[in-house]
Amino acid sequence: MRRLMGTMAVVAMVGGLFGGAATTWGQHGHGGGHEQGHQTALACATEFDQVVGEGRGFGMAFAADQNGYPGPLHVLELKDRLKLSADQEAKMQRLMHAMFSESKPKSTRLLEAEAKLRRLFAERAADDAAVRTAVGEIERARSEVRLVHLLTHLKTRDLLTEDQRRTYHEARWGGR
Repeated sequence: MRRLMGTMAVVAMVGGLFGGAATTWGQHGHGGGHEQGHQTALACATEFDQVVGEGRGFGMAFAADQNGYPGPLHVLELKDRLKLSADQEAKMQRLMHAMFSESKPKSTRLLEAEAKLRRLFAERAADDAAVRTAVGEIERARSEVRLVHLLTHLKTRDLLTEDQRRTYHEARWGGR
């Protein structure tokens, strides 16, 4: 579980900085050499595309989850340990499905905006105005996806008891 938390921390960090920082990290030789840095950045970018394409947040609600505002997906993963009631489980399922339904089209726009930026450079069409426009589109889309996930975390927290929130936090983060 701690390894998963460490992996999630790295994924969230890279996800939050995805707009180029992972590539910059690799370009400057971090992570065990130039080539390995690029491979790591590419793997993170690929995972970002897959996870976000599914409507998941790729660490976009990390600040909420880490500070006592769990998301419905992870609550459901821990439902036995949290001793969710049938009513709580049903509400979590509805919240999760609503979150994915709302997030998926926004996530698609985010991925399309990221692809557009890559194409600008790949096609040698990047200039100041085009890059500024593309980055603006990416950040608007990212904020929409992030809000869906963060607002769902607020709703999720309200459905749990204090004991369940404490148990969740201990399971996910190793204590308070």
